[in-house]
Amino acid sequence: MSPLTLPQTTFIACDGAWEAAGTVLFGAPFDGTTSFRPGTRFGPSAVRLDSDGLETYSPYQDKDLEDYAIFDSGDLDLPFGDTEAVLKAIEDRTRTILEAGKRPFMIGGEHLVTLGSMRAVAQVYPAVEVLHFDAHADLREDYLGVALSHATVMRRVADLIGPDRLHQFGIRSGTREEFAFAKAHTDFHPFAVTAVAACAQALQGKPVYLSVDMDVLDPSIFPGTGTPEAGGISWRDLLGALLQLRGLNIIGMDVNELSPHYDPSGVSTAVYGKTIREMLLLVESNK
Repeated sequence: MSPLTLPQTTFIACDGAWEAAGTVLFGAPFDGTTSFRPGTRFGPSAVRLDSDGLETYSPYQDKDLEDYAIFDSGDLDLPFGDTEAVLKAIEDRTRTILEAGKRPFMIGGEHLVTLGSMRAVAQVYPAVEVLHFDAHADLREDYLGVALSHATVMRRVADLIGPDRLHQFGIRSGTREEFAFAKAHTDFHPFAVTAVAACAQALQGKPVYLSVDMDVLDPSIFPGTGTPEAGGISWRDLLGALLQLRGLNIIGMDVNELSPHYDPSGVSTAVYGKTIREMLLLVESNK
């Protein structure tokens, strides 16, 4: 039997049995370190509800979610006011999924939640490589004196795995120091995602963790986020980059930074859901 409980509302077609599932979804509704506009705690529940408006079939990949066993284990109950306790809860959920031989897929939440998952992933897969799509470098040593922040998350990930195994795409915002650190230490591809294909070729056979901050998209496409940044890529650019990852050994994933109430049209939530669908089908069809 599953150690996790199926929630009442699942992401579209993600109601498979735990025993059969290769990928396990869970939500991390946390925005306790958001530096500008909060609200990402509402992202996981909003996208599950709105996913009913999506088709299960992807014409881009000619794949259908109905053909795969995917288990949505629901949102974590995260404590207020204790960031380390939040990260520990995420780490524990990720480890439960990994130790069962399954792939975790976390729906955030602000981007700091990635660190919780990565603490478990780095233990199970010490040689893991991280693909990071984002508008922001997230490489500050601290933010206003605090080491744990969505503005520092990739610096903390680099501390875990080594900066040379961090591959960053679409970055167009950060401090002078962050850009200098990235150019000197990470595999850094600012402004665009055109280098993804070559990176994917180099990562063949290696364990890969994929982290997508949806503000990598231009805010004209995805305004429902806490830190919108002009000059982003299109959704088709993002999809094209994701499809370049077919065949990689993707052992875990997350998608983050939807604040649904900043886009009352619902378009951002729909874009979030469609991205999750394509990411799920990407890894399921890798089998």
